[in-house]
Amino acid sequence: MNKFGLLASVSLLTGCVTASQLEQASVSEFAKMRETLTISTNDRDRAYVQCIADSIVAQLDEPYASYDWDVELFDEAEKNAFAMPGGQIGVFTGIFEVAQTQDQLAAVMGHEVAHVTLGHSLKRANSQTATNLGILVGSVASEVVRDNVGLILLGAQVGLLLPFSRSQESEADLAGLELMATAGFRPEASVDLWRNMAAANSSSTPSFLSTHPSSANRIESLGEQVAVVMPQYQRAQAAGLRPACSR
Repeated sequence: MNKFGLLASVSLLTGCVTASQLEQASVSEFAKMRETLTISTNDRDRAYVQCIADSIVAQLDEPYASYDWDVELFDEAEKNAFAMPGGQIGVFTGIFEVAQTQDQLAAVMGHEVAHVTLGHSLKRANSQTATNLGILVGSVASEVVRDNVGLILLGAQVGLLLPFSRSQESEADLAGLELMATAGFRPEASVDLWRNMAAANSSSTPSFLSTHPSSANRIESLGEQVAVVMPQYQRAQAAGLRPACSR
């Protein structure tokens, strides 16, 4: 088991993971990550990430608008970020190497939050339950059995075990673009981000790419989708939504 505490369990009773169980698991796993990973003490970087997160979640519809979104910046070299179904957002400082502006980081965070609002984690968890029934990983497994809790515990690297499908990635691309544009971030920055990712991939694979494969086709698709969400961005700008998040 790696330091990200990648844990998995399946329901022994119902064979089905509920949204409530997944949210509870997310809270538990996020707390474990805070104990295990190095938390950044750079106040400017922490404020920068929080500023972007606040701008994005302010545009969410219910029930997600009422979530107590919990944001953490981990001082880790991995070029990665994630959002969890319980309303947790984690960013690794390594992502700053490829998400070099507030708009590019908003593209990352918007995409991850979109996976939550689209319910992808729950769908992914339940799609795996039938094939993984009986598999218990890690010391927490025995606790799951004792408590009869049917859920899949998620860690930051859960995509390595249960990757999102291509259709879910495409859905999150568009929904994430809509989120960032509605919040007043430049949607074109999403294309710049993935170009940076592709360039970084030429030397070593960023962790983000392990669960979010980049390709020329994806960059082209994002470019086309930018035009779709541009009116939302223009309305946000006209309404005075002009994020000024800086490191």
